[in-house]
Amino acid sequence: MSHSNNLSSPYFILIGIPGLEESHVWISLPVFSMYLITMLANISVLFIIKTEESLHQPMYLFLSMFLLTDLVQSNAALPKMLLIFWFNFQEISFEGCLLQMFFIHSFSIISSSVLLAMAFDRYVAVCQPLRYSNILTNSIIAKIGILVVMRGALLIFPHPFLVRRLPFCKSHVIQHTYCEHIAVAKLACADIRINVVYGLVVALLVVGVDAICITVSYSMIVIAVFNLPSQEARNKVGSTCISHVCVILLAYIPALFSFFTQRFGGHTSSTQIILSSLYLIVPPMLNPIIYGIKTKEIQRTILKLLCSQKSRFQ
Repeated sequence: MSHSNNLSSPYFILIGIPGLEESHVWISLPVFSMYLITMLANISVLFIIKTEESLHQPMYLFLSMFLLTDLVQSNAALPKMLLIFWFNFQEISFEGCLLQMFFIHSFSIISSSVLLAMAFDRYVAVCQPLRYSNILTNSIIAKIGILVVMRGALLIFPHPFLVRRLPFCKSHVIQHTYCEHIAVAKLACADIRINVVYGLVVALLVVGVDAICITVSYSMIVIAVFNLPSQEARNKVGSTCISHVCVILLAYIPALFSFFTQRFGGHTSSTQIILSSLYLIVPPMLNPIIYGIKTKEIQRTILKLLCSQKSRFQ
């Protein structure tokens, strides 16, 4: 392997949460609970959308994409995190680290791109309701899905190569719970400015473009909502949009905190690691719950399934 001459061992050590190693077992309890909730909630909502034909609409197809990205991100990070907490399995191969890095970072961008697509969906539904079915056809949705995946993959594709070129001749202990790009690059005994600059450009490009487009979409939606004729219509549209806005804030705020603390923070603290890890744990857990609570169509489908199961056992 090309890195074997640079690393004292052909693997990295994920330390977990530095300074709290003795508490890892206790920390694992809420993490494992949230992981279980994440899996059950996301899979349940995906199953409901798949089985209920009335939910085969653009809004719910985009929601399915979003929940799938949550599942991929969670499964890329949390199983290894739990192995560290439970069994002190801290070793991760060089290739495994690069693979984990690629999946976590690329699906972060995919998640942001899907949120943008969902904002566009709400804009068309509210501002162009008569053209909604003509604009957001299944073909267009499929093309958006492909573009979303390509965007995430292509922008993050250089990350593993930027790390692979670095010489790791000193420490190979990563002060984190997963292989975050800059946390790994900081271990190199070489100049990592290219890694920092490229990561910063990608983050600002993705978040900047997506945030501006989402803001414009919702500004136009707010104007359109105030022009709706009835209070009931305004409440219905507002309820759907509020859930989307909550999910957007839940996605961006922890991710941005993680990004900037890794690049511009000084000494890595346990608080920084905990908070930067939370964006891989909390949003994927809460997203399906928020949509389940705020979306009446999903609520009705859940109640219908529960009633049918109840009558079957009677």
